Amino acid sequence: MKKLLTATAATALMAGTAFADDVKIGVILGFTGPIESLTPSMADGAELAMKEVTDSGLLLDGASVSSVRADSTCVDAGAATAAAERLVTSDQVNAIMGADCSGVTGAILNNVAVANGVVMISPSATSPGLSHNDNEDNGLFFRTAPSDARQGVVMTEVLMEEGIKEVAVTYTNNDYGKGLADSFQAAFEAAGGTVTISAAHEDGKADYSAEVGALAAAGGERLVVAGYVDQGGSGIVRAALDSGAFDTFHFPDGMIGAQLAENFGDEIEGSTGQHPGTDSEGAAMFAEMVGDAFDATSPFTPESYDAAALIMLAMEAAGSKDSNVFKEHVMDVANAPGEQIFPGELAKALQILKDGGDIDYVGATAVELIGGGESAGNYRQIVIEGGEITTAKFR
Repeated sequence: MKKLLTATAATALMAGTAFADDVKIGVILGFTGPIESLTPSMADGAELAMKEVTDSGLLLDGASVSSVRADSTCVDAGAATAAAERLVTSDQVNAIMGADCSGVTGAILNNVAVANGVVMISPSATSPGLSHNDNEDNGLFFRTAPSDARQGVVMTEVLMEEGIKEVAVTYTNNDYGKGLADSFQAAFEAAGGTVTISAAHEDGKADYSAEVGALAAAGGERLVVAGYVDQGGSGIVRAALDSGAFDTFHFPDGMIGAQLAENFGDEIEGSTGQHPGTDSEGAAMFAEMVGDAFDATSPFTPESYDAAALIMLAMEAAGSKDSNVFKEHVMDVANAPGEQIFPGELAKALQILKDGGDIDYVGATAVELIGGGESAGNYRQIVIEGGEITTAKFR
């Protein structure tokens, strides 16, 4: 009996050690809600990086990495906070890849991540209100998508180059929509443009004719729709087209995805937009890695791969999966000096770090983190041609 107990205890100890060596990363995205068509490939991108690292066997002397998915809903701060709390307390994740939309990201950051000392790297939360100077984040928050303070300037540049000097603006009534609308209006007016109206819209409505009526009355050469492709943004576009109020639009990142072309096709011919993206060497390498597994060019999917990669590389650089330890190394692995690291090269990066060297993670989106962990930012400019989303250029 004594031998049996000893063996059982040893087995339990070994199992406990294996569990202790495992790394869990929460993937919290709006799998339901207004960007639900974008999030499956975002999660797949993050999990591709986790598989790459697990297969290498090089993270923290052989740790495996598992993903624990949770639904942020994108819009319900209470539900997102509860989901994140489960990730941290029940699932005991070591870090969070996410969240996605700015409002729920801020709620999770302030109510869960900071309270529990958990690193968050968002691939898509772009509100200027999440910038380091505006949030007491204890150095726990980073993002691989640029702030909308930058997107507002890029939108202005695109429209001005198109010869558009007067626009109406509608935005989804949340942190993302308001922050982007304000950023854009400031940049556009500073460049000599005129915003005839900047009006909020609520998601989830069956009829947007009243909102479109007000936008049409104000007028403009183009309607800027700072909304969500799976929600009110598309409702606004449909109502504008049906009423003849507007026939060309400008779409920020929350509106750009395969669903946009599916919803409207050549009805929105000539419309423009932009979302974070790059034509860097890393973007091509990422697309080649992914193949037909999922859409490697879908908005925020490359950023999701990079967010997960940064978490794991920072852990190796710190020699710890403790967020309060490895948070100090995220900026180090993301930036020069060091050997440049591209998609598919995470094993190489881990070995360099293990050997005491430095890396400069370039990844799929030409990563460079500035300030308090902000992405410096690159954008893909799009135009609707032949009913399809096509690339005009990169900025």
